[in-house]
Amino acid sequence: MRYIMRRVGFYLIALWAAVTINFIIPRLIPGDPVSAMLAKSQISPTPAMKQALESLLGSPNSSIWSQYVQYLGNILTGNLGVSITHFPTPVTDVIGQEIAWTLGLVGLASIISFALGTVLGIIVSWKRDSWLDSLATPLITFLSSVPYFWLALMLIMLLVVTYQVLPGVGGYNPSLDIGLSFGFIGSVIQHGILPAITIVISSIGGWLLTMRNTMVTTLSEDYVLMAQAKGLTGRRVMFSYAARNAILPNITGFGISLGFVVGGSLLVEMVFSYPGIGFQLYNAVTNLDYSLAQGIFLVITLAVLLSNFLVDLVYVWLDPRIRQGGR
Repeated sequence: MRYIMRRVGFYLIALWAAVTINFIIPRLIPGDPVSAMLAKSQISPTPAMKQALESLLGSPNSSIWSQYVQYLGNILTGNLGVSITHFPTPVTDVIGQEIAWTLGLVGLASIISFALGTVLGIIVSWKRDSWLDSLATPLITFLSSVPYFWLALMLIMLLVVTYQVLPGVGGYNPSLDIGLSFGFIGSVIQHGILPAITIVISSIGGWLLTMRNTMVTTLSEDYVLMAQAKGLTGRRVMFSYAARNAILPNITGFGISLGFVVGGSLLVEMVFSYPGIGFQLYNAVTNLDYSLAQGIFLVITLAVLLSNFLVDLVYVWLDPRIRQGGR
């Protein structure tokens, strides 16, 4: 329990530091959100209109300390401002609309990639120097080394242009009404297959290699050799003794990657014209949309901290030494 409380304190401090940095960085960037919006609208604003926009968008018109206090208060109340790119839509609405697409695609693909890569890493390490190890490891590593956009383009050429078995762009069929109907859900799944395959193939190699190398080291430990000497089944030794300890580095990496899932996958979203947070972040930066960029960074920060805290809880369950050290 003491270990968990220490970690909670650490993450609260990290959250405060991240929120502070999130507040400072946009104010160091040249430009002004009000001027950017007026330039896009191509209208001649009156002083009253400009003052109203400055008040709405939170432009710097007071001391930095007052802005910081107001920023913290807005975060606590869920007020992240108004998006210039989608004016006058609030930032929370924009993020809420896009994050479901990102979590559904990138989140599910990341979980599948982690699970497949970890299991394959366990198996090839247990059967190291066999034909499976000699074939699977270099093949998956080669596929994972191919850049995202090249792999995506090759899949589009093969499965969209040549054989026309899957749609290549968008998140769903625009002729369908958005809802929980079977037709719309089926269209979303169909449009997400190619982007998901791209993410899985591009990232599975890292999980496999990390798990394989850690397992090879763990298999030479005394407690594993003792378990084998006791006559335990190979499956029990592989999963209950070796894999349970070897998986810890993979869980750490998975926690970090899972936190960044909410940031989306920009290249994949651009190639497939798939809706998501990554493309919205790109638009926010290019359009000087400070409120939207800050809101997305804040969501990413919260996701990373939360996922790492959950990893700490999993560590406590997997490794009894952590529980003993925290007493």
